Amino acid sequence: MSDVNKVVLAYSGGLDTSVIVKWLQETYDCEVVTFTADIGQGEEVEPARAKAQALGVKEIYIEDLREEFVRDYVYPMFRANTIYEGEYLLGTSIARPLIAKRLIEIANETGADAISHGATGKGNDQVRFELGAYALKPGVQVIAPWREWDLNSREKLMDYCEQHDIPVDFSKSKKKSPYSMDANLLHISYEGGILEDPWAEAEEDMWRWSVSPEAAPETPTYIELTFEQGDIVAIDGESLKPHEVLSKLNKLGGDNGVGRLDIVENRYVGMKSRGCYETPGGTIMLRAHRAIESLTLDREAAHLKDELMPKYAEVIYNGYWWSPERKMLQAAIDETQGNVNGVVRMKLYKGSATVVGRKSAESLFDASIATFEDDAGAYDQKDAEGFIKLNALRLRIAAAKGRKAN
Repeated sequence: MSDVNKVVLAYSGGLDTSVIVKWLQETYDCEVVTFTADIGQGEEVEPARAKAQALGVKEIYIEDLREEFVRDYVYPMFRANTIYEGEYLLGTSIARPLIAKRLIEIANETGADAISHGATGKGNDQVRFELGAYALKPGVQVIAPWREWDLNSREKLMDYCEQHDIPVDFSKSKKKSPYSMDANLLHISYEGGILEDPWAEAEEDMWRWSVSPEAAPETPTYIELTFEQGDIVAIDGESLKPHEVLSKLNKLGGDNGVGRLDIVENRYVGMKSRGCYETPGGTIMLRAHRAIESLTLDREAAHLKDELMPKYAEVIYNGYWWSPERKMLQAAIDETQGNVNGVVRMKLYKGSATVVGRKSAESLFDASIATFEDDAGAYDQKDAEGFIKLNALRLRIAAAKGRKAN
């Protein structure tokens, strides 16, 4: 093996990363630094400290990154109304740049010459982690155990634990979720198990954050979201930090069955993958943001944003958050948000999140012009004739030259 003295591992405390700690120590004869991030996954992260200590780890980083995650990654992404392939709200994708950044920062702080992660060789996350790491520290060495070892099943991992006295949360006799799950404050994802058959319906007891729409309350929930420069800053008039906003919207949305998604997506590594997602807060945020933009954005700026969005989504999905193209797109998107201020009223009811009102002091909606009633001369309808004829000119010329339109 190459010379590695110290490696920083993205560590959850679960089976895979616990095995990786011992495997790194044995295979590379190196010191391991563990990094565990709280990005709102809904589980206590502090137990990871004792697990790492039991494996002989001396330098242990456990950090609450929820506010940074939402403020600096989720909010900028939602300013673009970002969705991948028309549906996916990029809950997993957007968390990886932050984790990659902290891995590199900790490597610099501790003098480590390598980083490591537990992403498999089949998925997108290996790409996202490593593209970010190389962008931030070109000479860093990346160790991806799943691309090196032969521990390619749960049984082999459990056997390795027994051979090396590694404490784990599940014994062979205990039930384990059949799904591969990833969670943060924006979403929870489910893959594997029966979901590997695209025809099979997900089991109801799989979902963890939301009630089924059928079981949601019979009475709708109304909320008002206040926007400042494209970001939600208050719910029902109560000022909240970004991570508090998302946490509260997750609860409100989940209680009303909002935010479930079942899709087949195209992974960057080339295969199609079926996944189910719960993104209650993000679903509400997206619809509310589009609503306030509909009032405050110029038409051409709004349309151009919509044209840029698929590329922006692809950049994030594929792992290029730290790229010059993402920074360029972000600058253009953020430039449009200066007047995106106001309040949106939402109705949450049995799986739906519906916009039922919007208002802004910077609204471009002019009722005196848009009215179907007498507009007192605010709009001269005769102007439309010349507008139409000018726009039809090229069509009329082509028809006059004998070109068929059908």
